[in-house]
Amino acid sequence: MAKYIEVTSANLEETIKEGVALVDFWAPWCGPCRMIAPVIEELAEDFDGKAKICKVNTDEEQDIAIKYGIRSIPTIILFKDGEVVEQMVGAASKQAFEEKLNALLA
Repeated sequence: MAKYIEVTSANLEETIKEGVALVDFWAPWCGPCRMIAPVIEELAEDFDGKAKICKVNTDEEQDIAIKYGIRSIPTIILFKDGEVVEQMVGAASKQAFEEKLNALLA
């Protein structure tokens, strides 16, 4: 069973430097973040071995949130080979995330 990767300042660069990564910026008190949490977990299963599905707790990793200019959560940033290719703010459907990931993997 695949699980998403908890990203911290210690492992961020290593995690996103190669391939495709979806990073969910969230916080425990955020309602919409909790709403998409099961979707993020499903994506981790569905894209196991194809893309990295990651989460950053913005309360604990404020330096990462500042680095990427996160002003509201949930914010999803898609990376390809360490570069930001897309940013989505707010909750979205699993299908929306899948379409973005599949397009980057194509």
